[in-house]
Amino acid sequence: MEFGRIAETAGQALDLAGVIVIVLGALVATVLFLPRVRHRERFEDAYRRYRQGLGRAILLGLEFLVAGDIIRTVAVSPTFRSVGVLAVIVLIRTFLSLSLQVELEGRWPWHRRPRPAPREER
Repeated sequence: MEFGRIAETAGQALDLAGVIVIVLGALVATVLFLPRVRHRERFEDAYRRYRQGLGRAILLGLEFLVAGDIIRTVAVSPTFRSVGVLAVIVLIRTFLSLSLQVELEGRWPWHRRPRPAPREER
């Protein structure tokens, strides 16, 4: 089997993994959301947790999809045009990932998490 065919297969496998991660993540987030709403948990809290679970699944799936695009573009057909298309795709997906991460965590990825205040002992 030639290298180009192996790289194409690996890229397709990563694309499939990305789609599976997004679909399964959406299903799991939804399955976890429904009982929270039924058990009278505050809807806002349940909805926030649902969006966080869904967002995490999308972020992870996007990482797989970008990896598949990179492998196929660089290893299979490294023309100037295909690399340019890859750059645009990666730029768009990176923007989506950053936007999702800011929405999920409420901070930029390069900012440290705030440390909890030390508790006073009595």
